[in-house]
This record gives sequence, C-alpha cells and structure tokens, in this order.
Amino acid sequence: MGILHDLVKDIPLPKMAKVEQNFDKTELQHFEHELKRKLEEEVDTSKIEPGMKIAVAVGSRGIDKLVEMTEGTIRFLKDLGAEPFIVPSMGSHGGATAEGQKEVLEHLGVTEEAVGAPIHSSMEVVKVGELDKGLPIFIDKLASESDGIVVLNRVKPHTAFRGPVESGIMKMISIGLGKQRGAETCHQLGFKHMHEHVPQMAEITMKRMPILFAVATVENAFDKVKRLEVMMPEDVYEKEKELQQLAKESLPKIFFDQIDVLIIDEIGKNISGDGMDPNITGRYPTPYAHGGPDVTKMVILDLTKETGGNANGVGTADFTTERVVDKMDRHATYANGLTSTVVGPTHISTAMENDREAIQAAIKTCNILDFTNVRMVRIKNTLEIGEIEVSEVMLQDVSDNEETKQVSELYDLPFKDGNLR
Repeated sequence: MGILHDLVKDIPLPKMAKVEQNFDKTELQHFEHELKRKLEEEVDTSKIEPGMKIAVAVGSRGIDKLVEMTEGTIRFLKDLGAEPFIVPSMGSHGGATAEGQKEVLEHLGVTEEAVGAPIHSSMEVVKVGELDKGLPIFIDKLASESDGIVVLNRVKPHTAFRGPVESGIMKMISIGLGKQRGAETCHQLGFKHMHEHVPQMAEITMKRMPILFAVATVENAFDKVKRLEVMMPEDVYEKEKELQQLAKESLPKIFFDQIDVLIIDEIGKNISGDGMDPNITGRYPTPYAHGGPDVTKMVILDLTKETGGNANGVGTADFTTERVVDKMDRHATYANGLTSTVVGPTHISTAMENDREAIQAAIKTCNILDFTNVRMVRIKNTLEIGEIEVSEVMLQDVSDNEETKQVSELYDLPFKDGNLR
C-alpha cells in the first residue's frame, strides 16, 4: 500500500448525518411574460430599425432560464424587424477557440434551433480604447461590426474581488466580449484593481460601441431566477450595483462558522469559474475577496463530467484523489491561470489514492487533538447545498440554528474499494 496509506490508515472517520439547510425560495413566476413586459417597457425601440444586424452576447455560465432569456430577447428583436445573431462572450472559456466557445453554448442548450438565431463565433477582436494607465480594451470583432449589441447575463458576487460591481453585465462587456485577449488584459494588473477596471472598461465600451440594452437576472439560493431587469447603457452601473447587493443577500451558505474538514464531492467549470464557489467554501483564490466559513482542511474528490477535464480550483483544496489527477486536462486547466494571472487554483493539491485516504489525510492534518471530534461537512458541490452531511459532533450546532435541521439518523460513510458510493 505504501507510506501514505500507512500514515493515514488508523485515522478514525466520524459518523455522519444528513442536514437540511433552509434558504429563501423566492422565485420569479412567469419568466417569459415578465421578460417580454420589461423589454417592451424599458427598451428604446426607436433605435432598432428593420434589417439591423444585432449581436446578442451570451456567456458560458449555466444560469437559470438562459435559453428562455436568449430566445425571448431574440424574438423581441426579430419582431422589430432586426436580424439578431449570437456572439459567444466568455473570455477564454471553451479552450479559447471559436469552435470551443460555440460548443459551450450548445452544451448549455443555446442552439440556433432553440433560440431562433445563428451563432457566429470568432476569437478575433478589435481595440476599443484604453484606460488612463494604458490597459487596452478589446471587443469581439463581429460584435463591433454589428449595428447593435445586446448583453445577457446573471449578476452575482465575484469569487476573487469585492466592489460595487462584480460579476454581471459590466464584466460581460469588459471581459466576456473581449474574448481571450480582452480577458487577459483586464486581468493583467491583478484582481487588486479589478473592481476599478471592470466598470471603467465597460463604460468606455458602452460609449464607443452600439450597445442597445442589457438583460440581467439575480438568482435565489437554489439557482432559480429571483429578479429580472432590462437596463439601458446609461443605467447599467447604478442598476447593477443594486442587483449586486440583492445577489449577495440571496447567496446560499454553509451555516457553520468553523469547519475542520470540508469534503466536496465534485468541482467543475459548470459549477463555478473557480470549480467551486469560494463564497460558499470560504477559500478564495486571491486576498481581495472574503466571506464564508473558516475551513481548516478541504478535500476535492472528483470532477464533473461537464467540466471536460478542466480542474481549475483543485489547487485551492488541501487534498484530492488520484481520480481527479487522472481526469485532469492540464492544458485546459492551466489556460485559466495564464489568462487570469491567478495560478494557485490550477496547482495539484496533495493527491491520495482514493476518497477514504484523502478524507483521512485531511482529518489527520486539521490540527485537533481528538480526531473523533472532527467538525466535518460534506457537500456534493457548491451549487447543491440545500442538503448536506455533518459529523456527529456538529449536531448540537444544527439544533441551535433555526435554519438547519437534522433529517437522518447517524450513519457510517458508505465506502466501496476506498471510494464513496
């Protein structure tokens, strides 16, 4: 078995119990009707003339109602006589290739058949301008040549910086539409300045490019649309600030301030740009974001199928498994770090032979005297934390919190050949 097995084989594993976490379930009803109403009320239709070629920017996140939002917006434009087409707007995602970005959209259900418009994918960009400090600003060439641009995205807290505007419409304009080159330049001076660069770049682009309007959503803790807004370019900054605050208030969380060992069954780019949402885990790729629990040791057991081997985020954990390493596409993973300039998450954390040994290694190194009293939490991924598992010693915390409820008896973790079933 080897020295690693010998070092952890006697570390005890705690009994676990399932725990239900309660979050606000407020959800927007009749999404398509509400989108149509907002578009008709907010958009200055005098700027949209028959025959106009309009680029609709769609990103790589698996957000709720993405297909419906895209299809409804395209139908609105076509009803006005315009000729919309989709432009993948995802920075360097999709392997930083035109075909790869188109495939990402199609995987999310955004196809010509589903939304009624073709996808025109290219990595070619043009320079829009530059910031005072010299950083160039880029935009997709096809979008720049269109008669109008519409931007669709979800607003949510970023995972690597804090500011009045984080991840949303302005980031889509400055980074998503900028393709790989735009993403690279926006990240060039690091996340320390991102809260300034994202809105500054977006403001310049909105002044110099024919951006017509934007559609933004905020999701509840269960990843369902909670609010929908249609914004004119001049209103984007102030409205996005408001939506960003709502998004932060709506975030799900793990209701424990201190955790000795956090087990995450799977990470992937379909879960978060960082593989897992640091707002949930408390583990951030940079020192410029904060929040979440104090986790001593973190374990990642597997990658999602959808991530295609991109293991960005695995380096944020302390331990992983040989299974993750075997599935890892290093080129796709390392491309993230080379573009964002944050390479810690693309490192390979200590890889143990199987799930059991990875968990035992985390317990062994979590700096407590009595391993039988380990405060351990297990989640499937950071998108699905409505039900989690906690170790026996944490059940008092569960009963003391009105937002958490024990929903099973204690049980042993179910292993087969060293891996969780």
